Amino acid sequence: METSLISLHWIYLSFVVLIIGFMIRRRDTTLLCVLGIMLLGLVATHSISDSVSGVFSSFIYAIKELIGTILVISIIVSLSKILIRTGINEVMISPITRLISTPSLAFWVIGIVMMVISWFFWPSPAVALVGAVLLPVAMRVGLPALGVAVAMNLFGHGIALSGDFVIQGAPKLTADAAGIPVGDVLQASIPLVIVMGAVTTVTAFWMIKRDMRLGWLTPSTGRTTIASGLEEGSADSAERTALSPVWKRLLAIVIPILFAADIVAMFKLDLQGGDATALIGGTALFIMLILSMLTYRGAGLEKTTSYLVEGFQFGFRVFGPVIPIAAFFYLGDSAFIDIFGKLLPEGSHGIVNDLGLALANTVPVNPTVSAVTLTSVGAITGLDGSGFSGISLAGSIAQLFSTAIGSGIATLTALGQIAAIWVGGGTLIPWALIPAAAICGVDPFELARRNVKPVVIGLLVTTIVAIFLI
Repeated sequence: METSLISLHWIYLSFVVLIIGFMIRRRDTTLLCVLGIMLLGLVATHSISDSVSGVFSSFIYAIKELIGTILVISIIVSLSKILIRTGINEVMISPITRLISTPSLAFWVIGIVMMVISWFFWPSPAVALVGAVLLPVAMRVGLPALGVAVAMNLFGHGIALSGDFVIQGAPKLTADAAGIPVGDVLQASIPLVIVMGAVTTVTAFWMIKRDMRLGWLTPSTGRTTIASGLEEGSADSAERTALSPVWKRLLAIVIPILFAADIVAMFKLDLQGGDATALIGGTALFIMLILSMLTYRGAGLEKTTSYLVEGFQFGFRVFGPVIPIAAFFYLGDSAFIDIFGKLLPEGSHGIVNDLGLALANTVPVNPTVSAVTLTSVGAITGLDGSGFSGISLAGSIAQLFSTAIGSGIATLTALGQIAAIWVGGGTLIPWALIPAAAICGVDPFELARRNVKPVVIGLLVTTIVAIFLI
């Protein structure tokens, strides 16, 4: 059934194009999103007061949708800070250091450890957890600091963050925007994440080995000091010695076991999305509380609050830019009716669905065009330096194109998410690239330059694979 398009549809589509244009020019989109929300409200309600109120209501709606993700990331950052400051992180990772005996092993071991830890702690905190301990070991066996930064960057901010299989913050955002269950996005993203990860890391490894062989890279290339990257993990001697070596070893064993138990529970109880995130978040919170009391004893009550505040500051600083753009893109679905009332044409299924139906009737769309478009949109939205600000757009456009071609919504959504995170999450744009560069003491622009070829090749191959999966 064909739905007639009205001015609201064209306004929404125009602002989507404008937002993408602003991102290409690396300009902030907050003002544009607010203007878009207000104009949609004004046209729908013919009331200035209702449209102004709608802007605020749309922010509340977006925060309600995002709050679970913001909270779990904040709590996990709080936990990571106390692990770093007490030195437990060093004990947790120390067994891995015995596996590192050559530059090649250093690259892959550091990358895989970074990926696994990033699944549970997210990449930015994991950089400090991994880099401070494994960087000196890698450099001793001959892997340049730049090679360590590339490994942590691609495996952490690339593979782990683009899939986000444990915390499920990224797939939750894209799934909500696409109007599908988060489990569908997770399942569809597995082959794409594997392809993207394999192509980028193998390409990057080959380039590093080639440059080392030609003498263009040495263990000290671009190396300064790791001190600048350890600001969030810095600790006084009292914190470092508060727990005895026995307690540190015991906790270094118990903490991974608790998170492993969460993974088992997720499979046994079939927990996904918000339920899985809540389990990880609750576990992290209790571990952080126990560590605070054991470390600071009498001052533990106050320290728990201090660590939570640090985590919340990080969470809202990261997601602050996401809220306005998410508020706008949520209007493409059911949020419009919730905020402004039932003001769309009879038979409408939401602005994005209506545009998809219209596209199906006017433009010849096929899986190839759809996949290339989603990769391009994901990459473009990542140009603002925040991989998360654009994934709601990727989900909405995936919904639009899948409606047009009649299939592939989960694959297209996952593809857009992967492109947005790889470009904007910290492998090419210095939103989260700087922590890895700082820990390794290398130039962030040099790190970004070295990542360009592997990431671009990976996106091309992954897009081709997605075309066959749609």
